[in-house]
Amino acid sequence: MKNPFDTDERRAFRETVARFVKQEIEPNADAWDEAGSFPWEVHEQACALGLFGFGIDEQYGGLGFEDAFMRAASAEELGRGGIGGVIAAIGSRGIMVGLVNSLANEAIKRRALPEILSGVKGGALGITEPSGGSDVASMQTRARRDGDEYVLNGSKTFITGGMNASYFAIAARTGEEGGTGISLFFVEAGMPGFSRTAIERKMGWWASDTATLYFDECRVPAANLMGEENRGFLSVLNNFNFERLFMCAQMLGMARRCLDESIAYAQQRKTFGKPLIKHQVIRHKLAEMSSRIDAMDALINQICWNINEGEAPVAEISKAKFFCSTALEYCANEAMQIFGGAGYLRGNPVERIYRETKVMTIGGGSAEIMRDLAVRQMGL
Repeated sequence: MKNPFDTDERRAFRETVARFVKQEIEPNADAWDEAGSFPWEVHEQACALGLFGFGIDEQYGGLGFEDAFMRAASAEELGRGGIGGVIAAIGSRGIMVGLVNSLANEAIKRRALPEILSGVKGGALGITEPSGGSDVASMQTRARRDGDEYVLNGSKTFITGGMNASYFAIAARTGEEGGTGISLFFVEAGMPGFSRTAIERKMGWWASDTATLYFDECRVPAANLMGEENRGFLSVLNNFNFERLFMCAQMLGMARRCLDESIAYAQQRKTFGKPLIKHQVIRHKLAEMSSRIDAMDALINQICWNINEGEAPVAEISKAKFFCSTALEYCANEAMQIFGGAGYLRGNPVERIYRETKVMTIGGGSAEIMRDLAVRQMGL
């Protein structure tokens, strides 16, 4: 079905990303997943495509323009590759560069953004804490002013890309309890009082590095405060919008891969004297998977159009986040049923996606939080 929002430029960008995934990522997916890591040059190759430069001026290494459809297209094609760990590790910079671009001082932007956007160095966002995940307003990490420095104490956990990142956007409490007392800081690996440990043995995303970050009297120059003191909460919430859009589109790509793999397998696998795809129960599964994918696609396109029109459709993005995760769970589960025992073997894209669906319902805001946020945005 033709996409009415497609343009020649958007199609060309999508094809470029799809070609990169097909040539550079998919052939290595199993080996990288089993190894729990992948070559750093893949970061540089992905960044060379401009995947994380939207909305950032060219003088800092960005693309110089914004286009939500292109953001979504890149995420969808990466998701279709079926190896979430690589996407997560590469994409960790994508959820922090917007904050650096809009809030950091000029010296930091000129030094750090080109390195992050080119893939030379990694970046990560530090919000989630051991004491609470999606409840940002209850943040416990604190920062106190001490002359020309801020001193950070606390910890962050489940930080994707955190072991290999050089630059971090860290949220910490500088004022009263609640959302009004949170500030954002630009922190570099190697600063005194900063340390990190790896989180391993994850259910999925094996190829990504995940870390717990520790701040023990970590001293950060006062100039590394990003934005106004005690005014970082709203910036964090706004930053989640593009992260959640990226995840929705990634889930669409993952669901498409489940359907494609299911169709191919059902066409060649025979049971009871005929191809699996000729059995009505299998045909109905494929029809239901396809219909849910169509709904995901339409919803994401509508949100992208609204964003490009200058809107911030928070309620719609929140609803899309839990809708897409539910649809992906369905598609991954049905694909596993169609594959049967073959789908239970490692090395199969369906098996890998099935393992990684759960983190998509949690990361970027849990499905429960998204439902609550959507209702509040509806004024109820």
